[in-house]
This record gives sequence, structure tokens and C-alpha cells, in this order.
Amino acid sequence: MSTRRRFLRLALGSSVGAVLLGALCSAAHWAWAAGKKILSKGTTRDSLIHEDPAALDTTQLEITPLEQFGTMGPTDEVVDLDAWRLEVSGRVKRPVHLTYAQLTALPSVERQVLLICPGVFANHGRWTGVSMRALLQQAEPDGTAAHLAIEARGGKRVRYPLADVLSDKVFLAYRVNGEPLPRRHGFPLRVVAEGSYGYDWVKYVEKLTVEGA
Repeated sequence: MSTRRRFLRLALGSSVGAVLLGALCSAAHWAWAAGKKILSKGTTRDSLIHEDPAALDTTQLEITPLEQFGTMGPTDEVVDLDAWRLEVSGRVKRPVHLTYAQLTALPSVERQVLLICPGVFANHGRWTGVSMRALLQQAEPDGTAAHLAIEARGGKRVRYPLADVLSDKVFLAYRVNGEPLPRRHGFPLRVVAEGSYGYDWVKYVEKLTVEGA
């Protein structure tokens, strides 16, 4: 069995496996963060707009008030929640279509993650969203799964390694700073991707496709 398949079996398997995965991810996070530039409390957001988010330790960085958030890309998409569904398909055993209520009832993730739009703005938000591990458990990726493609209204598409998705480095947010995700920031769902620039944080997400290498 390949390393990837062993990882998927651990990540999507028993509760014991989930605990072990969490411990491994926590240890990996601290090892990874050790070589980063530490941002002190009081660091201004304007000083971060030319930085690489993957090289920053934001543990001490204050949360940006929502009314001060910058934004990029489309801001005026209107979604009818009665008709909206999140589709999960591709290299899975059970494609699923989830309503917003079903999605928000799944186990959640809450992380403080920095969003940088290079040269324009930096937002440090407290993002709450769906655990991708719990979401993918329902669809059951097969043994060839290696990436997750995330597609938004209008066709914009980004692709992430499945390992990043299962470790909650990448997830789908429906709240920010304790408030429902505003329309201009991608309601009902947007990508949160630790260490990635803002152009990969697609908004108005409606489809996930599990893909191979």
C-alpha cells in the first residue's frame, strides 16, 4: 500500500486514527513554524502586504476587525440557500450533495489565519468552517485520491494536495470573527488556505472534486 493510501486510511478511518493524525499534525506544525518570521503584537497590516504568508508565524498577531477587511475578486454574488448545494464528487465511492444546514452541522474547524493579497491588503481573521476530514468521510475518497479541486461560481478553480486538506491547513469557512461570512467575502463558503496568497482563497464555493496525482 502506498504512503498516500496509508495516510488516507489513517486520516479518514477510526477515531483512534484521527487522534493520532491530530498529534502528528500538531507536532509537524510546531516544527514547521520554528523557522518562520515571528510577528510581534502590534505589527501593522500594511507592513505585511509584501510578505509571504507561508514564512510568517502569526501567533501573536491581533485579529483584524471585520469592518477593516480588504477584499478582492467578485463581491456581489447572491446565493439562494434553498437551492444551493455543495457537491463532492470525483474519485470517491459516494458522491454527495449537501445543503448549507447539513454542512454547518458537520464537525467544525476554527483557526486564526492570515490572508495576504500581495501589495494590496492583509487580513488576519478568526475563521470557522467545516472539517474537510469529516466532509470527505461521507464521500469516501478511493485509493487513487491525491488532490482536491475546489470550484467557485463563475468557474474559478484551485487545487490543493489532499494532505493539506486533511490536516485543516486548507478548509471551507462559513464564519469569520464570530460572524456569518458576509456576501462580499464569499457567502456561503470560501476557501481558507494557510500559507497561500489570497488569489487561492476562492469565494462562493459550490463544488469539490477529488482527483488523482
